[in-house]
Amino acid sequence: MTMTHAVPVTVAVARRADPARTDEMVAWIRAGTALAESFPGFLGAGFVQQAPGSPDWHVMYRFADDATLRRWEESPQRHWWLSSAQGIVEHTGIERRTGIEGWFDRPVDHVVETLAPTGGEAAAAPAPPRWKQAVTIWLAFFPLSLTATLLTARFIANVPLGVRTLLITLCLTPLMTYLVLPRITRALHWWLHGQRAPWRVRVPR
Repeated sequence: MTMTHAVPVTVAVARRADPARTDEMVAWIRAGTALAESFPGFLGAGFVQQAPGSPDWHVMYRFADDATLRRWEESPQRHWWLSSAQGIVEHTGIERRTGIEGWFDRPVDHVVETLAPTGGEAAAAPAPPRWKQAVTIWLAFFPLSLTATLLTARFIANVPLGVRTLLITLCLTPLMTYLVLPRITRALHWWLHGQRAPWRVRVPR
């Protein structure tokens, strides 16, 4: 029996609306989020206006895997919601994130909606800086790569280089994806997102 692993999918959608209709835009986004919440696999959503008075908006939503995302995107509820904004909202772009980018998304189990300091609309939690992502990937990959190199040098040293490389990558890729990297990103969550270290809890005086 083949086992499949669910990989969360984050969708970022760029939309444009007349700044004079900001209240309608916010109400429309919140209505869509409320509809998506009722679908199995929904993990969270967020939205941000690019700048106060800007016509550009960025909306993000996340589902547990491709199957649950597809059910939402192909649902009559979503089609009705999109059609309700015709003449008000223009769709300008879409991006789907899984794999490495998805590993560093903050886990959410509710609608992400935090007021910006400027008084703008809700902002989705930003991804960590890319240099932190690179350091985290290296911390996960180095011990795996070192172990694999030592083992192959000891047990299959006479196997052709191409075959050895194939075997190593076939073993390391699922280990990195489903075991090592998810664990290390959880352990370093505080550092990736600029939070206080768990062991530096402030003791009340």
